[in-house]
Amino acid sequence: MTKDLERAARPPEPAGLPVAVRRLIVLVLNLVTLVALAAGVVTLLSADGVIDGAEWVMLVGFMLATPWTVLGFWNAVIGLVLMHGPADPARSVYPYFSAGPVGRVRHLHSRTALTVFLRNEDPRPIFERIEAMRISLERTGLREHFRFFVLSDTSEPKIALAEEAEFRRFATVFADDDPMRPVYRRRAKNVGFKAGNVRDFLEHHGDAFDFYLPLDSDSVMSGDVMSRLVATMEANPRFGILQSLVVGTPATSGFARIFQFGMRHGMRSFTMGASWWTADCGSYWGHNAVIRTRAFRDHCELPILPGRAPLGGHVLSHDQLEAVLMRRAGYEVRIVPVETQSYETSPPTLPEFAKRDLRWCQGNMQYWRFLRASGLMAISRFQILQAILMYMAPPAWIAMTIAATVKGVTGTFDPAYLQLGLGLFLTIFVLSIAPKIAGVIDVLATRGAVRAYGGPIRFLASALIEIPVSMLMAPIVAVYVSLFLVGLPFGRSVTWSGQNRDKLGVGWTSAFKAMWPQTLLGFAMAAVLFAASPVALLWGAPFVAGLCLAVPFTVITASPGFGRIVARAGLFATPEESILPRLLRGLIPIEARPWRGVEGRTSPLLPAAVPLAAEAEAGRR
Repeated sequence: MTKDLERAARPPEPAGLPVAVRRLIVLVLNLVTLVALAAGVVTLLSADGVIDGAEWVMLVGFMLATPWTVLGFWNAVIGLVLMHGPADPARSVYPYFSAGPVGRVRHLHSRTALTVFLRNEDPRPIFERIEAMRISLERTGLREHFRFFVLSDTSEPKIALAEEAEFRRFATVFADDDPMRPVYRRRAKNVGFKAGNVRDFLEHHGDAFDFYLPLDSDSVMSGDVMSRLVATMEANPRFGILQSLVVGTPATSGFARIFQFGMRHGMRSFTMGASWWTADCGSYWGHNAVIRTRAFRDHCELPILPGRAPLGGHVLSHDQLEAVLMRRAGYEVRIVPVETQSYETSPPTLPEFAKRDLRWCQGNMQYWRFLRASGLMAISRFQILQAILMYMAPPAWIAMTIAATVKGVTGTFDPAYLQLGLGLFLTIFVLSIAPKIAGVIDVLATRGAVRAYGGPIRFLASALIEIPVSMLMAPIVAVYVSLFLVGLPFGRSVTWSGQNRDKLGVGWTSAFKAMWPQTLLGFAMAAVLFAASPVALLWGAPFVAGLCLAVPFTVITASPGFGRIVARAGLFATPEESILPRLLRGLIPIEARPWRGVEGRTSPLLPAAVPLAAEAEAGRR
C-alpha cells in the first residue's frame, strides 16, 4: 500500500454488523446448507449400505454443482431482508454513495476518460449511444471534465472505414481547440484482447486523467450517474473501482426480453445481499465503472500465462482478476447495488448468448493459475474459485443427472434413483432461481414497482412464464458449456470478436447445427427412460424436455414475430418501457417501440435525471 493511500481518509463505515461478522454469517449459512444437502444425498445413496461408482458420480457432481447456487440463494435472501426489513441498506451497504449532496452534482475537480471499446461491429448504433451520453453530460454542466476515447480493435477494413466516418460526424460538434475533443484510435492488431486495448490506452493517455470509465460498445450511461460516481471517487481516495447496477435497455427480441426480465428483478436482491458481505472486495463487471487510472495502471496489469491458448497466453476474461489485483494493492472495489441509469444490451438470440457465455467460460478457466497468487486476500481467492466453479457446475450437473438415469434404468426399474436424479435437478434449479423469486417478492413489496413492470397481470404472467422457460434453457446451457470444457484441453477456443447486438432470426438449419448435441442427448435419454418405464420418462421430463426442444426453442425465441407479439402484449417488460428515460429516447425511436409507454419521469425503481436524490428511499421501499 502506498503512503498516499495510507494517509487517505477512510470512507464512511457501514451501519450495523462489522464486515468480518457479516462474512462469518454468510460462511456459516452456506456451510450448514451444503452439509445438510450432502447428508441428505449420502443417506439416499447409501440406503443399501454401500455407494457404488455411479452413486459416487452423483455425489461428487452434486457437491460441485451446488456451492454456486447455494451462495446465490443466501445472497438473495439477505438482499430481500435488507431491502424490506427494518434496516436501511443505504446506511448499512453503501453509505459512501448516499451520504453525498442531494440532487445533481455541481462541481468536479478531476478529469475522466470515457473509453469506448469497439471490435468489428456496426458503428452507427454505437455512436448514437455515444452522442446520447454527450448530450446527457452537457445537461449536467460538467462536460469539460470528461473526454471520449473511441478505442477500436476492428480488423474488418469496411467496418473500420465506417467507424472513422461516424467518428468524424460525432466530433464535428467539438471545437478544434477544445481540450476535451474526442479521440479515435485503431490498433492494427488485437493483442491482449480488450485488456490489451485498455493497457494501450493507459500507457499513451493515462497520465492525463484521474479516472477512466470503460464502456462496451453497447453501453450507455447518463451524465448524472457518471458525475455522481466520479464525485464519489473524488471523496474516497481509497476507492479503486466503483460501479452501480447495469441493466438491459428495452428490447424487441423475444429471447432478450425473457432473459433480461428475469435478470432485472432478480439482480436487485442478489447484488444487495452480495454487497452486504463482500463490501470493499466487490466484483467488477468490466464496463460502466469508474476506475482510478494510476492505481489500475500500476497494479492491475495481467501477466501473459505460460503455454499456448486457449488456457495459456493472454487472459480472455479480465475483469474479476483486475478487481482482486486492485484490492491486493490496498484499494477498495465497491458496487452500489441499486439501479441508476447505467445500461447495456442483452444478446438477441440463444446462439449469441452462448457465444458470449463461452468466451467468459474460457477466460474463467484460465483463473486456476491465480488461486495461489501472492498477497491476495482470502475473500479474493474465494472469488476467483467461485468464478471457476460457476462454469464447473454445468458439467457436474450433467454428469450426476446422467449417472442417476443410468442407475435408475439398469436392472429392475427403481423409481427411487430417478426421483433422486430429478430431485437433484429440481433442488439446484430452485436454488438457482431463488434470486428471481426474491425479485418477484421485491417488486410486489415495492410501492409502484408492479405498475412500472406493466401492471399486476402482465408482471405475474411474465414471471410465471419466465421460470419454466429458464427450466427449459438450463439443460441446453449445461450441455454446450460441458462440451466446450471437454474441448478446451484439446485446443477448442473462442475469441473476442464482433457481436450481434440487434439482428433477429435464426434459421432451422443454423439452429440444428448449433443445438444438435442437445437434441441428440435429449432424445437418447428419452428413449432409454421410456424403454425402462414410462414412469421413468415422466420423472426425467423436466431435464429431457429442454434438450429435445433446443432447436425449436432457439428458432422461436429469436423470431422477430415472437418478439413483436410478447412486446405488444406487454410481457417481460422492464420499467423503461412504462416510462422511457430521456437518455434512451433518441436511441429507441417511437416507430421501433412495439410496447406502449410514456415519456417523462422515471419509474420508482429507476431514478431519473437526479439519480441519487431519492436513492436512500428507493433502497428501502
